[in-house]
Amino acid sequence: MRKLSKQGKSFSFTFMSYSISRGTTDGIIEVQSARLRKRGSSDFNQYAELQEEYVNTKNGEPRRFWHCCLLSLNGQSLKFSTE
Repeated sequence: MRKLSKQGKSFSFTFMSYSISRGTTDGIIEVQSARLRKRGSSDFNQYAELQEEYVNTKNGEPRRFWHCCLLSLNGQSLKFSTE
């Protein structure tokens, strides 16, 4: 994601939404075209190291998601391992 963004390319991805302040989810979110933004500062967001900032290139909306909630990238399901 970071490499594609640095190259000026966009990507698609899905993630499970989660609001820590509300303790709720809106389910799986699909983003059809995005680029990562500079990571937020922990001075302003205590969870900055656990989140990725992105911009939806379809509508220009800046958003963020939790790393652990990432489900797919460019149509490929992701599998996480502790090994």
